[in-house]
Amino acid sequence: MSKRITLEELKSYLWNSAILLRTNIDAGSYKQYIFPLLFFKRISDVWDEECNNAIAEYGDEEAVFFPEIHRFALPTGHHWSEVREASENVGVEIVNAFRSIERANADKLMGVFGDGAWTNKNRLPDELLKDLIEHFSTLTLSIENCPEDELGQGYEYLIRKFADDSGHTAQEFYTNRTVVHLMTELLKPQSGEAIYDPTCGSAGMLISSIAYLKEQGKEWRNVKIYGQEINALTSAIARMNLFLHGVKDFEIVNDDTLTTPAFIEHGQLMQFDMILANPPYSISQWNREAFAADKYGRNVLGTPPQGRADYAFFQHILKSLNPQTGRCAILFPHGVLFRAEESSMREKLIKLDLVECIIGLGANLFYNAPMEACIVICRTNKAAARRGQVLMINAVNDVTRKNAYSYLEDAHIKKIANAYEKYVDIDGFAKVITIADAESNNFSLNIPLYVREVVDEELVDSRTVDECATAWLDSAFEMRTAYADLKSHFDDGKVIYVFEPPELLMVAESTEEVYDAGSGGDGDED
Repeated sequence: MSKRITLEELKSYLWNSAILLRTNIDAGSYKQYIFPLLFFKRISDVWDEECNNAIAEYGDEEAVFFPEIHRFALPTGHHWSEVREASENVGVEIVNAFRSIERANADKLMGVFGDGAWTNKNRLPDELLKDLIEHFSTLTLSIENCPEDELGQGYEYLIRKFADDSGHTAQEFYTNRTVVHLMTELLKPQSGEAIYDPTCGSAGMLISSIAYLKEQGKEWRNVKIYGQEINALTSAIARMNLFLHGVKDFEIVNDDTLTTPAFIEHGQLMQFDMILANPPYSISQWNREAFAADKYGRNVLGTPPQGRADYAFFQHILKSLNPQTGRCAILFPHGVLFRAEESSMREKLIKLDLVECIIGLGANLFYNAPMEACIVICRTNKAAARRGQVLMINAVNDVTRKNAYSYLEDAHIKKIANAYEKYVDIDGFAKVITIADAESNNFSLNIPLYVREVVDEELVDSRTVDECATAWLDSAFEMRTAYADLKSHFDDGKVIYVFEPPELLMVAESTEEVYDAGSGGDGDED
């Protein structure tokens, strides 16, 4: 019986499945088990729905065996309902079903369920797996009950929740979706294009491109989607994500983009109309020697330093752009705009006149990474009016932080996109510079060199130096007085040590323990 699932019901259903794992599985591993079960349940429920529709249409129960009515083949004995009947060795039954389905759909699903430790009863006892299966069985995930777009939204919600819970592992498979939406809005994907992400994570950028076309009312089924991801589990999540969003014409490859680029035509890198990417930041473990003699000619700007592979990914992307229609939006740390060790590559890049726009974003838009980031937009065939120029946009203040999350609001995205479209100077926000302007700054693209913030005159400190010094001395006196007053309350040998800033205080266990917040350390927050 049809029962349309609301998005809130779906979110609760998905997240509660993860809660069942909390006592047995680390948060960083939730995705290894929840996503495959969700996908298995969806395949089974859609297969049932297709069977019912075929019987209703043809009036013949034999119609369920017509392969053309099914999106995927589901081998006998390996349906969700059959695995649900297992009372022991449940992990073995799950693995057998996964492998059987992958083999029956080798061209589409091989490896999609990953390699989780389903048969490890210490980690996943039968009771826990039964609880998970019973939980997932409470809803029917047919297309009628849960259309592809809505299930895709639920899946994206779960990806974000796993990113929240998994801490430092989040960045490898999740990029702040509001930033992704901005990048898509800037590049404006078109019907029939080939779209590529060389470090695709869970495929959020690729799906955003499809979502943009749907919102615009444009044909999206003729778009060809390509992605490469070095992490095997994350690449499997990307494939499931695309399937659950209803995307069928795609190719996601699990391999290292720098050492083994997956998409090759006639011995050369395949070229794409549009590329979106959030490469891993400044990785040091990569084959620099091989890149220096790259057979695909990706080192046209030079060979990046061993400690920072950012420009290796950058050059791979540039080499993968279609000479006529190619455009890209890449999310980078700000350092790529001004670091001295990459200055010669940056000079060549600017002189090639490929960079169209640079957008500085605010801090804390990435999980466990307070750094500010930038979007670099390049285009192989700039409009005549934009040639020899680069638009610099300073949007570091256009960010909202709420409940420990930083994100771009719709107003921020619209403001940035409008500035990019207009491509003119906007006082305190945007500046069109020339190649000569960049040369006068030693080819640095550091945004504050070109875009000066507008200062509110009412906020300017108009005091003289003597007045500022007096105020500082008064403040210091008040701090010392407060310190002495607090110290007098402790007569048991404990001492209060003042941190920087002075407002932060810590009670040491003895006079031997002296702390200085400015002394560095390993970065842990204790």
